[in-house]
Amino acid sequence: MDKPYVVGIDVGGTNTVVGIVDKRGQILKGGSIKTAKHVNVENYLDELTELINDLISETTTKDQIKGIGAGTPNGNYFTGSIEFAPNLPWKGVIPFAQMLEDRTGIPVALTNDANAAAIGEMTYGAARGMKDFIVITLGTGVGSGIVVNGQLVYGHDGFAGELGHVIMRRNNGRLCGCGRTGCLEAYASATGVARTAREYLEIRPDAKTLLRNIPVEDITSKDVAEAANAGDELAKEIFHYTGSMLGEAFADFVAFSSPEAIILFGGLSKAGDLIMDPIHESMERNLLPIFRNKVKLLFSELKESDAAVLGASALGWEVR
Repeated sequence: MDKPYVVGIDVGGTNTVVGIVDKRGQILKGGSIKTAKHVNVENYLDELTELINDLISETTTKDQIKGIGAGTPNGNYFTGSIEFAPNLPWKGVIPFAQMLEDRTGIPVALTNDANAAAIGEMTYGAARGMKDFIVITLGTGVGSGIVVNGQLVYGHDGFAGELGHVIMRRNNGRLCGCGRTGCLEAYASATGVARTAREYLEIRPDAKTLLRNIPVEDITSKDVAEAANAGDELAKEIFHYTGSMLGEAFADFVAFSSPEAIILFGGLSKAGDLIMDPIHESMERNLLPIFRNKVKLLFSELKESDAAVLGASALGWEVR
């Protein structure tokens, strides 16, 4: 008999969110625990297992759960391990999937959070029916999930698809959180937009802008978007700069996998046309002629508050 439910888990640096999901992508019951309070992974997994068991008992029975899918920072699909995740309290290599499976008795599959978003779009969202697409997550960092011929690209070691760390500026590039300089993430993430805003305010002291009403160190990408939506010219320029760089990068991404679509996911995508228009213009301008006007640029169709859990849950259907 087909089992009608899966469990999706989104492991974040601050919180872990869990949901019981059906085949239509509906979250029937959800809950969360604090990730950051657990310095010991064993204690964390004990609390996570308790939450999973409670949600199952409130919704269905364990024999109706096909599998558990987890999206985690630095999650390796091949090994089921979280490996050297900088924003989690547990260091080194954590055999997360096996440890959780031992506790719950349910098969567990794991991948990194951006790959989970790609699987979610393919299963429930904007990429349904597509075999070749790229999901770009625009949040605190820039992540990516690459799907070719219906298969997620993992590479030989499970870590393929770090498109946020392609180098966009070889000379005098910004320092990235990964330790290198000039990465796309240092410019096109939410934190990158805030950095651009601070640079613009410094090099253009005479520019009149709503952003000067905010202490410079407190400026966020949301502040820049609100100013741009209010007609602020400097804020619009910041989004044009950011979108243009993303478009350059996307033109290169298209050259190696020829996707049907590139799908934008995450907080920065809420900027809508402010970010999409310059991306589209820049991408088309930089594409090889054979690819022009062939690649769709789309926003995620997954509900923002549920997206990470849905993406992770999609892995649960694949476990054996």
